[in-house]
Amino acid sequence: MENETCFINDVTNDDIAEILDTIGQLLELKGENPFKTRAYGNGARALQGLSEPVIQLIERDELKNIDGIGKALLEKITTLAQTGTLPYYENLRAEFPEGILELLSLNGLGPKKAKALYTTLNVGSLDDLEAACQSGKVASLSGFGKKTAEKLLGAIEQHRQYSGQFRYADVIERAEDLVALLRTHPDVIRISIAGSLRRGKEVVKDMDLIASSNNPNALMTAFVEMDDVENVINHGETKSSVRLSGGLQCDLRVVDDETYPAALHHFTGSKEHNVIIRRRAKEKKLKVSEWGVIDTSGPKEKKLPCRDEAELFNHLDLNYISPELRENMGEIEASTSDSLPKLVEWEELRGCFHNHTTASDGKNTLQEMAEAAASVGLEYFGISDHSKSSVQANGLSEDRLLSQIEEIRELNRELSRDIHVFSGVECDILKDGSLDYSDEILAQLDYVVASVHSSFTLSEKEQTRRICKAMDNPYVTMLGHPTGRILLEREAYALNMEKVLKHAAKTGTWVELNASPYRLDLDWRHWKTARDLGVRCVINPDAHRVSQIGSLKPAISIARKGWLRKKDIINCLTLREIEKEFAVKRNR
Repeated sequence: MENETCFINDVTNDDIAEILDTIGQLLELKGENPFKTRAYGNGARALQGLSEPVIQLIERDELKNIDGIGKALLEKITTLAQTGTLPYYENLRAEFPEGILELLSLNGLGPKKAKALYTTLNVGSLDDLEAACQSGKVASLSGFGKKTAEKLLGAIEQHRQYSGQFRYADVIERAEDLVALLRTHPDVIRISIAGSLRRGKEVVKDMDLIASSNNPNALMTAFVEMDDVENVINHGETKSSVRLSGGLQCDLRVVDDETYPAALHHFTGSKEHNVIIRRRAKEKKLKVSEWGVIDTSGPKEKKLPCRDEAELFNHLDLNYISPELRENMGEIEASTSDSLPKLVEWEELRGCFHNHTTASDGKNTLQEMAEAAASVGLEYFGISDHSKSSVQANGLSEDRLLSQIEEIRELNRELSRDIHVFSGVECDILKDGSLDYSDEILAQLDYVVASVHSSFTLSEKEQTRRICKAMDNPYVTMLGHPTGRILLEREAYALNMEKVLKHAAKTGTWVELNASPYRLDLDWRHWKTARDLGVRCVINPDAHRVSQIGSLKPAISIARKGWLRKKDIINCLTLREIEKEFAVKRNR
């Protein structure tokens, strides 16, 4: 297809897939043909499984060759890629109450139940649903009942608790793009992300930006007039606040360049870090604020030069403290004793192990996943599809697992030196702490990721005992997503984390930092303790499609926030070193 149309470069495969998914849900609410509604979901999955941007396939007239993309979907996807909008989608949304999409996002409420609520009780928003649950109407509805009504009320409460919060991984790239855009403005001298986002917090409430300029008014005008701005909350001379599409608030503060380092430090925070910095400054007869560093020792106050944050710290006899560590968790003491860690860098990762294929619930084949890993420069890559108890994830029977091991051996012969693929499995930890396969089966794998996927409500004592028992198995190499949390959706299950980490150290079990944007588990607050106990971290993407292999990068911020160095992270080792570590774990 000859195509000279300009495409909207910031429309991603996931953006289009999300719209297709929503169309499918809305059509199901309308009672459309189930084959038609499923076609949109299948199309969304097909786009998410692609290894390159959809716009490139359209330009080469190759999108029509992708399974799940028919003529009607092809036209709609092309329109979205070309314009960033789709009239069909907008018109469909207009047929429903504004709150219906929020209702569909509620945990535990699928399109079928949402349709029953909408058509029978005219429930079109969270408020409608809450009222219907409280009045008993939902409990009396066929297919629901009292327990379902109670669960829905709990889901509404949880949804409101997380409302206005955003996952780090969903915001950081957007913030970096915004900073890059504003940096091109002729009146910008310096600009940076600030706030909790710069500190790498796993969940943030807004986006803070700090800039320096000699013409703040021009910069502020450009900021509030950006295409991504949904509405302007405040437009001031030195600070403006806007609401971006999707509901994220973004604040921009503009200062003169002399003040910029102090303002950046102050608005990066945290509050607890700033309090202890001010206290230290006072002891040295200094004042530190967003306006700069002031020497108060003489008869007249004097502003000290600060070309950057490093110089600000230097005035306080401190080494530079990385933003991720600024939480008043020992960073000041470490700085004064020259014991701040050299934090791990993204480029130091050499491979990963927790990844899925179409054999279980992944969206890409073994070969596609391996080739994608090689294309991003990984030296080794592990496949760990789900075990047999994870029926919902198409877990592998013993025979299917053994067949996959042989398939991986054959693939390694084909790939030659491009990348080495390890055979593993994500093995369910059963309720009693036993594993989903026999030792005879596990012994044939290169490694085992042991994970909890059921019985989340066990007591702290039972859950801790369960996980520790699993780590006693010599074939368990690493503990997957240790607390089971889903950010903004599900809290961590009860665990005595100190006991778990001590047992991991005792058994030599690696503990995962699951890089999925929805998990980032183990929490950064535990990693310094784990490190000091001698626990090795393994950063894994938990990738279910080729595009998710890149989610390793946001996890580096969490690793850095947890005080982790290159030597603390097992997959910073070379291929040969990793092979030796596998043997060490089993012998132990």
